[in-house]
Amino acid sequence: MANSIEASMRAIPLFQGLSSSARESLTGIARHRRFQKGGVIFSEGETGHGFFVVTEGRVKIFKLSADGKEQILHIFGAGEPFGEVPVFTGRHFPAHAMALDSAATLYFPRDEFINLISSHPDVALNMMAVLSRRLHTFTDLIENLSLKEVPGRLAAFLLYQCGPDAGNTIRLDISKAQLASILGTIPETLSRIMARMAQAGLIQLHGQREIEIVDRRLLKDLARPGGRLA
Repeated sequence: MANSIEASMRAIPLFQGLSSSARESLTGIARHRRFQKGGVIFSEGETGHGFFVVTEGRVKIFKLSADGKEQILHIFGAGEPFGEVPVFTGRHFPAHAMALDSAATLYFPRDEFINLISSHPDVALNMMAVLSRRLHTFTDLIENLSLKEVPGRLAAFLLYQCGPDAGNTIRLDISKAQLASILGTIPETLSRIMARMAQAGLIQLHGQREIEIVDRRLLKDLARPGGRLA
């Protein structure tokens, strides 16, 4: 089991560059946990006794409104940690976590992890880097939801998925309903906006899952606060 955990950890960016003694200590406290598709990993308000790292599959983090409407905050894939904030704050989980498909994780108990980083500060530094990137991601999410209309949110999402140096074709690995939830809208509205963006020459749609960026400059203009779709 320890060898299996150590092999999984080698592929996780959070643990890259650590000393051999730190990796050995982490292997000693990690636990494998598997979840079936749709399985609840934790619920908002539960006490955070530890955090997780995805090794297989995908996990969605989401909030529910009083009337049951779901807002997806993030979808994590292999190598990404989640539920780590309570490790440092000692508070409850601020959102729900559910397996989008059959998922495997490594689980790190809070008390053991805190004891470990006191003797291995390089682990704490890596975790701080992850939390800093996560803060930047959620700052962008708040900006998109509060300052941009849905077309601008979609444009920002597409540009983020491509990246500055990647190609122009995006293969969605989530459903339109899930993408709509991330963007704070409904699938019908999302479909109409995609069609309008295609008509305006910003993108081309290839089936249900593939989107090609045709005009990156116009897409960037749309992604800015106040950007409008003609």
